[in-house]
Amino acid sequence: MPDQSTDLRETIRERYAAAAVTVTEGSTACCGPQPVEVDGNFGSTLYAADERDALPAEAVAASLGCGNPTAVAELREGERVLDLGSGGGIDVLLSARRVGPTGKAYGLDMTDEMLQLALTNAEKAGAANVEFLKGTIEAIPLPADTIDVVISNCVINLSTDKPAVFAETFRVLKPGGRIGVSDIVAEDTLTSGQRAERGDYVGCIAGALSFAEYRAGLEAVGFTHIEIAPTHAVADGMHSAIIRADKPAGARSRRN
Repeated sequence: MPDQSTDLRETIRERYAAAAVTVTEGSTACCGPQPVEVDGNFGSTLYAADERDALPAEAVAASLGCGNPTAVAELREGERVLDLGSGGGIDVLLSARRVGPTGKAYGLDMTDEMLQLALTNAEKAGAANVEFLKGTIEAIPLPADTIDVVISNCVINLSTDKPAVFAETFRVLKPGGRIGVSDIVAEDTLTSGQRAERGDYVGCIAGALSFAEYRAGLEAVGFTHIEIAPTHAVADGMHSAIIRADKPAGARSRRN
């Protein structure tokens, strides 16, 4: 019998598949694709206008994140970047522009419909230095010690096995690598039940870690220089936050 985490993952997959289909079908309409997220705390309005204008409309419309991780990840020319839960590809395409032709941006997603939308958007954008991978963020299909920067936009909170996400993120990063993540984080005073009262799991609320839990999870796998900075409230006691952390220069992953 499927367990609760399997059922929840399928519910999440269905939600984001439906969002991709909505954008894809809207692209053929007279007025073009419409944003699938209407809440001002989420979606494409969190990106600067010049960033949105430089990308295919479908990539912008499919944005469902709670921040703009590419704005804080300090990406540099030639770096290899991995976006966990890449959706329609907005952060991958922005990353690809920042790292330039000598760098590369990977997107990882478990939803076929989103992957197809992202591939289409990459083709429209003429992005040659991108690659989209099918898989889960709990089992990243890349070798250890190969990525300079891991980014993610409001996706880690959706995982039912966050320790695995943190461990896999640490594994694929090169020694000296770093993360720059946007995610939903709860105030430490809120219980898991109180978080669920403020929104459902699929809506990025119920599954959020607290500030202390997030820090402890990153520390447990070896991350250092951890910073968790709230940017804006998304519900009572719940915040969109920027999370930064480093993999120590002397650290190497124990498994591939």
